Amino acid sequence: MGRRLGQHFLYDPAILDRIVDGLDPRPDDVVLEIGAGRGTLTRRLATRVGRVVAIERDQRLVGMLREGGTGRGEGSAALPGNVTVVEGDALALDWHAVVAEAGPPSFKVVGNIPYAITSPLIDKGLAPPAPPTIVFLVQREVADRLAAEPGGKAYGALTVGVKAVATVEQLFRVRPGAFRPPPKVESAVVRRAARRHRARARGHCGATGPVRGGSQAPVRGAVSRDAGPAPPGAARRTAEPVDCEDTLA
Repeated sequence: MGRRLGQHFLYDPAILDRIVDGLDPRPDDVVLEIGAGRGTLTRRLATRVGRVVAIERDQRLVGMLREGGTGRGEGSAALPGNVTVVEGDALALDWHAVVAEAGPPSFKVVGNIPYAITSPLIDKGLAPPAPPTIVFLVQREVADRLAAEPGGKAYGALTVGVKAVATVEQLFRVRPGAFRPPPKVESAVVRRAARRHRARARGHCGATGPVRGGSQAPVRGAVSRDAGPAPPGAARRTAEPVDCEDTLA
């Protein structure tokens, strides 16, 4: 099941707690979790925030979560009452509509996301109105590029496009052994915070291409290494949107 959907379930309790810490959780927060999996992160979130809306596309996992756990250690306990499980594809669902019934319009986002859909999920999180805080566990190479500084080896079009509309920091790295099954690459946790003037932008350049007026450019595949440097003037958001066509292979 996990391999079929490209899922690697995180079980290390110390790392799960550090991911929750990265959200700067507050008792009245509403958090949207992308990919609840077996509910290990879901349960830790629920003890520290007001409401958790957990999206999971795997029908069997959804059933187990709703019925009281997945039958594996910590994941076998019933979900707390402040958790709502939503079955569906996080790329296709309207995040704001999904969260609307849970509380205020502002919400934070967290997720251990499948590597194969990292790029479109990053784009979706940048589309206005963007959540104020997003914490994603991603492939380390992607994390390095998202948080890269000008002049560094990992700096490129992806970096420029995302940082034009948000601040990004890499919080910590995660070893493959923390997952079941273990991935073949290292992972890292990144935090993205939307810039306050974000909503006034005419458009933005996401991980896969320009996004205007909340509509996402066509997604061509998962994130890969930049094909070249960012185009001239990429950081000027009030002029033409950044051309990110070289972000993906």
